[in-house]
Amino acid sequence: MHPWITLVITVTLFLTLMFGKKVPLDFLFLGGLMLVTFLGIITPEQAFSGFSNPAVLTIGALLALASGLRKCGVIDWLGEKILGSAKSEKSAMARLALAILTASAFLLNTALVAMSVPMVLDWCRKRNISPSKLLIPVSYLAILGGVCTLIGTSTTLVVQAQLTQQYTLKKERLVKLETDIREASVRDTLATANNSDSNAKEQNLQDEISQLRKSLEDLKPMGFLEIGSVGFPCAIVGSIFLLVIGVKSLPDRRELIQQLGDQRREYLVEMMVQSNCRLVGKTVEAAGLRNLPGLFLIEIDRGEDIITPVSPAETIAAADRLIFTGVVETIIDLEQIPGLVPAADRAYELQPNKRQQRHLTEAVLSRSSPLIGQTIREANFRKLYSAAVVAVHRNGARLPSKIGSIRLQPGDTLLLQTRNRFVEMFRNSRDFFLISNVEGSEPRQHHKALWAGLIVVGMVLWMALGSLLGAGDSWANPPVAAFVAVMFMAASRCIRFSEARNSVDIQLLLTIACALGMGEAMQESGAAELLATTITEWISSPILLLITVYVLTMIMTEMVSNNAIAAIMIPIAISIAISSGSNPRPFILAIALAASLAFVTPIGYQTNLMVMGPGGYRPVDFVKTGLPLSLVVATTALLLLSRQL
Repeated sequence: MHPWITLVITVTLFLTLMFGKKVPLDFLFLGGLMLVTFLGIITPEQAFSGFSNPAVLTIGALLALASGLRKCGVIDWLGEKILGSAKSEKSAMARLALAILTASAFLLNTALVAMSVPMVLDWCRKRNISPSKLLIPVSYLAILGGVCTLIGTSTTLVVQAQLTQQYTLKKERLVKLETDIREASVRDTLATANNSDSNAKEQNLQDEISQLRKSLEDLKPMGFLEIGSVGFPCAIVGSIFLLVIGVKSLPDRRELIQQLGDQRREYLVEMMVQSNCRLVGKTVEAAGLRNLPGLFLIEIDRGEDIITPVSPAETIAAADRLIFTGVVETIIDLEQIPGLVPAADRAYELQPNKRQQRHLTEAVLSRSSPLIGQTIREANFRKLYSAAVVAVHRNGARLPSKIGSIRLQPGDTLLLQTRNRFVEMFRNSRDFFLISNVEGSEPRQHHKALWAGLIVVGMVLWMALGSLLGAGDSWANPPVAAFVAVMFMAASRCIRFSEARNSVDIQLLLTIACALGMGEAMQESGAAELLATTITEWISSPILLLITVYVLTMIMTEMVSNNAIAAIMIPIAISIAISSGSNPRPFILAIALAASLAFVTPIGYQTNLMVMGPGGYRPVDFVKTGLPLSLVVATTALLLLSRQL
């Protein structure tokens, strides 16, 4: 009865995922895992083995590394290099395709998309282009690049985890049989039976040992670049189709441009150009300060000279004070430029190490504030609040261009550079009406960018070299390489351990670990073998079986979680291959690819959901662009995989 019970529980999980929109994914899989454990289908050790699985650990470490790259400004630098000089939508698309395909092969695509979306939105604001023309391609390109290496997507790591689990079980069985024969325990037992029975049983054992040895070769863990033998051609074909044909079906939501350009609160801000700033020696236009979204350069103070209005051909010099009026979102962008720092308060932290303890906070002055009637220069925020004034907003009033000369009034909104506990300490203070942190304002550690980049590149080379030398089970083990890289990032202060912990998506890891446990239940209960036998009774052709497995996985992935589908389908696919006498390897790769290449629905892959809101997409937008792309990629994958049968 165990196979049927496991199948009923698994099908119930999928149906709940499809129709129970409010049920948390991790809670659902945890509940299913506890149920199969309670019913005795698997042991507690088997149920919780997924939590210590190398794939789960590797995913957690890669998420922390991505956070370190973002914190050190590597992503900002890449965004400037990739999109900085792009003038049109087509130019931006071509640049994004090359960069994202390359990066997503070595970074988890979910983390890469999370870092790319703000970069694309900023570029769209500056160029007056709707983000709906670019964000679906960003998601799709990240998905395509993710199947070029073992670490490009969490799905291939989940497949690797299941493969390792199957390999370990087979190896333990083989060791046990060989040990039994070597110790002659089997022969002693056979001696009590007649000779013909003894010969038959011994032959059966030898046959099983031969099959296990062959299975170990077929089920060995994937190499770092193995999936790329099929994934890379799929990525190339899919990208060409997307850029040439797919983009024509993308919507052009013009209303998003107006949303991105909303002025909201406009501040007056003064920025000082340090000698190491990359803007020094550039004209205002070449520096990208001419058409900033929601921000206008109104004056340059250069010693005794005041330049206003500012010409696009004006050259920026060290020690210039640039005075802008604009929205807080773009002020944050200015702060991320190395060597460009707020100059409104002389107490502002200029040293990179000290700046990491500060972030931007908005505070509205109350009538009882002791600052009322004082100028910014007189207020001495550092003494009273351990904070520095960055910018000032006064609704409906024209502020003087010298921010230090502004005399504060009740209701003024100040943009402050504060320490971490500022909101907690002054939330109930009578000096302010309202205090709130500005999201995304954490300072970048640009001085650590080179270290962060070298650490990640070193990790990738380490994994690739280990895979080529066959050392994936020892010094080049992926979780070992990933965690060593995290430790180097923390030791070099590219990221704090607390930040690394906070960057880990617990829900994602819990879901994957529980899904691995459910895959173990499918295998242990015999449910996988039952399904495989049923399918092979109906279909005998290996090629048709391969197509069936791929299409079934692809359809289920579009409706449910890709990682969960991968974890549960691997034992089924292996059983189908063995039952039909086929090589399991192409079936394994088919699961890895079909569960990763989800383009048709927003819920099929996490990156699709990530771009849906910012791009203003509707589900039908994914169908129009993703369905043809999915068919093209599936055809390419199946043609290549069928040659391995």
